[in-house]
This record gives sequence, C-alpha cells and structure tokens, in this order.
Amino acid sequence: MAGGKLTPRQKMINLMYLVFIAMLALNMSKEVLSAFGLMNEKFESANIASKSNNEKLLTLIDQKGSENAGMYGPAKNAADKIAVISKGFYDYIETLKADATNGVKVDEKSGKLPYESMDKGPHIDETWFKGDKYSAKGNAIVAAMNNYVASMKDAVASEPTLAAKLGPVVKDLESKFNTADVKDGEGVTKKYLSYHFEHFPAIASLAKLTAWQNDVKKAEFDSYNNLLGASAITAASMKNYTALVVLEKSAYFQGEAVKGKVVLGRYDENTKPTSFQGPGKIENGQAVISMTAGSIGEQNINGQFTFMEDGKPVPLKFEGKYVVIPRPKTATISADKMNVVYRGVINPMTISFAGVGDNNVNANAPGLSKGSANGKYNMSPGSGTEVVINVNAKMSDGTSANDKRTFRIKNIPAPVGAIGGTIGYTKGAKSRLAVSTVSAVLPDFDFEVKLRVTQFTFKVTGQAAVIVSGDKVNAQCVAAMAKASRGDQVTITEIKTKVEGSTIMLPQTSPVIFEIL
Repeated sequence: MAGGKLTPRQKMINLMYLVFIAMLALNMSKEVLSAFGLMNEKFESANIASKSNNEKLLTLIDQKGSENAGMYGPAKNAADKIAVISKGFYDYIETLKADATNGVKVDEKSGKLPYESMDKGPHIDETWFKGDKYSAKGNAIVAAMNNYVASMKDAVASEPTLAAKLGPVVKDLESKFNTADVKDGEGVTKKYLSYHFEHFPAIASLAKLTAWQNDVKKAEFDSYNNLLGASAITAASMKNYTALVVLEKSAYFQGEAVKGKVVLGRYDENTKPTSFQGPGKIENGQAVISMTAGSIGEQNINGQFTFMEDGKPVPLKFEGKYVVIPRPKTATISADKMNVVYRGVINPMTISFAGVGDNNVNANAPGLSKGSANGKYNMSPGSGTEVVINVNAKMSDGTSANDKRTFRIKNIPAPVGAIGGTIGYTKGAKSRLAVSTVSAVLPDFDFEVKLRVTQFTFKVTGQAAVIVSGDKVNAQCVAAMAKASRGDQVTITEIKTKVEGSTIMLPQTSPVIFEIL
C-alpha cells in the first residue's frame, strides 16, 4: 500500500483500511478488558467458597486437638498459626486492590466495575514505583510477600513431621510469591512488581491481586489437609506399637531349649531396630531367642528394641513370661499368627499336649473348630474381650490332664481408604475418577479379609458434599466434579466399611484425596 504513486481513490481506500484495523484493535482491547473482569469475578466467587471450606477444616482440627491433644495437639497449634497468617496476608492484599480501583466507580445498574474503561492503572504506577525503583509502598508490598512465605514455613518449624508434610505447600508458595527480578520476553531484567503491575490496565492488576488471594486460600486448605494427614502418620508411629513375645510353645520341660522370637504387632522386613537388648539376636528385623530353660516355675523374658525416628532414638521395651513344668502335665497352646485372636476372621491355631498324640487331645472353646491336620484348629471368636480354650488330654496310663489358656479378642483394625485401588492420595483426570470405585484395604493385616464399602462422602473443592450409598462414584459426584478445575482436590471421607458376608462394621476408614489433573 505504501509503494509507488497512488491515486486519490486508492489513498482513500488505504486510509479506510487503516481505520478499520484500528477499530478491530479497539474492540479486541475491550474484549480483553472484559475477560479480565470476568476472571476477577470467578476468583472472587472461588475465594468465598474457599473461606467456608477452610473454616470447616480448621474447626475439625481444633475439635480433634481438644479431644486428643496427644495426637492432634501439634496439628491444632500449627493450624491456628496458619489461620492467622493467611487472614493477615489475605486482608493486606484486599487493601492493595483499592489501588487498582482508585477513582473507578461501580456501575449503579449492573453493580459491577466498568471493566472496559479500566484500561490504565495510573494510581498503582504512581504509588508503587519511583523511577526505575520501588517506592516505599512497593518495598512494603515485597516485604509483606516475603514475610508471608517465611511465616508459613515457621508455623511448623518446631515439628519435623508436620514440616515434612507442609514442605510441598511451602515450596509452591515460594514459587508463586517469588519476588526476585524477572526477565521479560525481550530478555530485559525487571523488578518483580514492575514486571507484573507497572503500566498494566487496572482491571488486569485487580484480577492478579484476587488471584493472589486465591493462592493464599488454596495454601491454607492444603495445609489443613496435610496437617490432618501428618497426625494420622503420627498415630501409626513406632511409639504406638507393642512388642510381643511369641514362643514356639508356652511350656517347656526342665533343661529343654527355649526357642521363639520377639516381634512387633506390625512386622515386616523393613521394620528393623537399630539396637536390641535381650536374650537373643536380631535376624531379619526380629529378635530370635535361644536359651536354656531354667528351674521349674514362671520365668521372665524382657529387653528393649531401639528405633530411629525423625533422627531420634525411640526405645520400645518388651516383656514376656514362660512357664517351666515337669513333663508331661500341661498343654502347649499357641496362635499361629499372634498371641491374640481377631473377631470377624478365621484365626488358625495350633493346640497340642506335650507327649500326647493328637487323637487323645480334646480342645474346646466358643468359636473353636477342628482343622484338617493334626494339632490344627480354627478360632472364630464372638463377643467379649477374651476367650478361654480348655484342653483335656488322655495319658497313656489312662489318667487325664487338663489345661486352659486365655486369649485376648481384638476387632479388625481400621482400614485405609482407596480410590481406584490407590490408597491415601492420588492424581488423575475427572474421567478416571468418574468410573472409579471407593474401596478399603488393610495393608498391614496378617489375614485375608474381604471388605466392602457401604457409604462415603464425596467432597469437591468449592462444592457441596455428596453422600453416596455403596462404593461407586455416582451421577451427583460427576456433576460436582464438572465445576472443578485442574489442581482442585476431591476428598472422600466418612467411608463406612464392613466385612464381606457379615454384619461386622469396621472402625471409620481413613480418607483418600484425589487431585484433578
């Protein structure tokens, strides 16, 4: 259009074309400004919903902390600090938003800001910056951002377990509120606030500040959830386990070798103590006992495991007893799995009487039945806390000997929630969650138990909770997910579980969290 001599008509056409392009650019600018306004509205709505959810979570943590200070006390103290820190920074950002709306009046008819006319931000430019540096207010804003991140980190600094769980939250905040200088698209280094706010439209700055507030609310929500998770981990700490003495039998002839092992209630090859004091040595994470039985009567076995946890030694004492008796007058009764029996499952047991054949031994107790092999029995305990097994043996001389043993009855421990087969925490697309099954597992339980989920609560960030009967994600859950965004979390709680084929309901199943990708 600019080359050669042009006729007056061609010049007029070219001018009209330029005017047309300018009009298109003007319209596009208004559309962009409106888009920033709509974005700001969405962030404002999300922040209102987040505030309600965070308040509920904080109330839950405070309640648990009051009811069980030993388990949830540290989480409660940290959550209370985080609530104060978050509110303080959130409210401070709210004061900064007044700079973006300075001189702008809300439309009386629509009740909204005039987004299309907020194409400049002179008040921020004049008050936050001074030449190519920050003004006093600009320096104060940067200091407030840095102080917020540091305070969030300090809130759990005295609790190593909580600090580890909040590590990802702090790391995310350090990234989002990193006030270091930034290089623009042309490679020019700019100060943080200059890069994000200087010479920007007022509506764009307003949306950015509201997004900051959303980041604060999300960090608060994630912190509360992680604090609850950290308390659950603490509940499973080695400090809460009991060491058990499991002998090959509980009665021995005088002078006979006493053999057995000391194990933890939860045993695997990775549960290895750093040291052991007692009558034996450590082999594959357990203390193997080898000694000679002493005089007739009750004898004691005791010692101590030492574990390292969070860089500190945790002592765990154990104590057991065995009886040395003349042969053969008493029975040997031992549980194949542990020294307790569990309600709701079949407990395999070995029952014998020293020196007497299996065909001359009779054992009876509520729930006890004979197995398929010599000395093997199955115990299915009913109500109560103990069960007594009585044993009668017919000796070769025709006389009889009687013995009995008391076993503790325990309920099956609380299971762990899972979604799509993954326990605790997982990520994935909405489509995957929509077809997932909520289940419950007992990862460290010695028996094979089929569990069935009968009910759960499905909670999407910013949406009302959905109570679901059964174990499948239903249409209401899918509808709630439709409004969720990438990074939002779906929390599945209040999972009710029962043993398959029975009426036994288990303790409340731990929750599971699904992060949407």
